[in-house]
Amino acid sequence: MPKLKTHKGAQKRFKKTGTGKFKRGCSHQRHILTSKSPKRKRQLDMGDMVSKADSKSVAEMLPYA
Repeated sequence: MPKLKTHKGAQKRFKKTGTGKFKRGCSHQRHILTSKSPKRKRQLDMGDMVSKADSKSVAEMLPYA
């Protein structure tokens, strides 16, 4: 059986947690930050979990995560 290749773009964007879920970063935090409130920027910085609908496709892209 051949080895599976890891999707390198997904590898840079997602991390697997101890419970098997995937962590992701939030968008809208790279530029035009002066018009965003400190609370909004702080909450975006924390990141979020991958939704249940998308977690299967992320898991397929990261077979050895």
